[in-house]
Amino acid sequence: MTRSEAVSFVQHLRAKDQTVVFTNGVFDLLHVGHVRYLQQARSFGSALIVGVNSDRSVKILKGPGRPLMPQDERAEVLAALACVDGVVLFDEATPYELIAAIRPDVLVKGADWAEDAIVGRDLVERRGGRVVRIPLEPGRSTSALIEKIRQ
Repeated sequence: MTRSEAVSFVQHLRAKDQTVVFTNGVFDLLHVGHVRYLQQARSFGSALIVGVNSDRSVKILKGPGRPLMPQDERAEVLAALACVDGVVLFDEATPYELIAAIRPDVLVKGADWAEDAIVGRDLVERRGGRVVRIPLEPGRSTSALIEKIRQ
């Protein structure tokens, strides 16, 4: 979805009194840890919107050689998951502006993020929403997979 399509989709959901959940990430080399995380995130509401870092923002965050998969493919793979209701690419360094536009009821991040470091937390809580931190799957990470492949 484009950002404007996501905003319209969320307005449609709200008109039906549904709860909107948002999370974001790179999702390069989708693995079981991602799938379990997204399934759990979806359990907190009626619809899950996933923000995906653009290729440009991934290069800035992760350095040379990343992402391994182009943004459109990462988005397509995520959109194919039953637990994901919408995928939106964002080009900024953080999803703050996307969160401000979508205005989710629930913001989900991995427990590796300190509560006070979660981008958009202020926006969600100011509107009466909540922030949920989900424990990560031990030993499941894209970085670990990349390292294993390189070895």
